[in-house]
Amino acid sequence: MIEYLLNPGTWAALATLTVLEIVLGIDNLVFLAIISARLPEHQQQRARTIGLAAALILRVSLLTSLTFIAKLTTPIVTIADFAVSWRDLVLGIGGLYLLYKGVTEIHEMVESASAPQARPPASMTTVIFQIMALDLVFSLDSIVTAVGMTDNLPVMIAAIMIAVLTMLFAANGVSGFIEKHQSVKVLALAFLILVGTALLADGCHFHIPREYLYAAIAFSIIVEAINIWLKSSAEKAKPNP
Repeated sequence: MIEYLLNPGTWAALATLTVLEIVLGIDNLVFLAIISARLPEHQQQRARTIGLAAALILRVSLLTSLTFIAKLTTPIVTIADFAVSWRDLVLGIGGLYLLYKGVTEIHEMVESASAPQARPPASMTTVIFQIMALDLVFSLDSIVTAVGMTDNLPVMIAAIMIAVLTMLFAANGVSGFIEKHQSVKVLALAFLILVGTALLADGCHFHIPREYLYAAIAFSIIVEAINIWLKSSAEKAKPNP
């Protein structure tokens, strides 16, 4: 056990997988902020905690079923030389849902801006289920990648636990910031649409490097951050009446 913990390879694998899980969890964190905002404020933190905890159990369960994971990429049907696997179906359905969610949320924002009206809150059960389901879709690629990088199950589980705890720690701040700034919320929804498109493309065997998506949204966030800073500075510079 001591030799195992003192092995530099163990810590290198843990660091690599943890960074991978956290980076790939950014889209999950954005969705978490958007979907939990549909609940009353006093229920949002609880829904995020329960949803991520249940998603963590699902991820660990997948990792302990390495044979099942291997079967996810095995073709189940072939249509005109196009092989379809369970992974393709999950990514495709998840991508379509994100496209639907992003477009409908933006539509509701536009409608409520032109004709303000109270939006009925979602149910706790529905939100938790959506968090679990989409976390599974988001984490599918990272789990398959992790299995391909190392066969050290404790390291993979530790990396996933660290990533989920990081998301849980950052969820409140991200959710509050997105809800406070509507323009940032639009960017977040646009990001979900981009991710949904990428997942749908993956399901069709056309991979879009995530670095392109992250670079595009990072550039947009930097520009928006400058706009928010300039607006805040202008507000502070105004003379008090």
